[in-house]
Amino acid sequence: MRIISGIYKSRKIVAPKNLPVRPTTDMAKEGLFNILNNHYFFDELSVLDLFAGTGNISYEFASRGTEHITCVDQDFGCIKFINQTAETFKMPIQTVKSDVFKFLEGTTLQFDVIFADPPYGFADDLFNQIPELVFKNNLLHEDGLLIIEHSKNTDLSNIPHYSYSKSYGGNRFSFFEILEA
Repeated sequence: MRIISGIYKSRKIVAPKNLPVRPTTDMAKEGLFNILNNHYFFDELSVLDLFAGTGNISYEFASRGTEHITCVDQDFGCIKFINQTAETFKMPIQTVKSDVFKFLEGTTLQFDVIFADPPYGFADDLFNQIPELVFKNNLLHEDGLLIIEHSKNTDLSNIPHYSYSKSYGGNRFSFFEILEA
């Protein structure tokens, strides 16, 4: 994987082969960050990266100046790799080794962007739980976005707070936000 833009632009990060991950493709990541670039100043954001895996998305935020990044993953190897990479590049990334759903139930923090990249093949009812917990527990700032990455074959448009989706190859990002009543 490589960092697309920012102070670490073009840096390649090689994750160990034994991690149970599927990093977001460079094409999909570039498309996502083009969307976000039109909505936010990266240096003003607080970001929560759920099912963080290799930390690919978090590194991109850090490279673009985001200073408040929290990664959550339940795999010790993923957390260890993210911590090592963040330390090497002096990135402001904090990690939490936890089940994502338990973390969402227990945290009182709020974020501007919450990014979730659950494993492909994730059950529909589990997809539904992510926005349900984010909005029930008021985890987004007023103009915040919840972004869920999933297969283009998965449709999340029936979930409350859904706003729109964008597809890049086999990847799809579904965007959820606080909707005016």
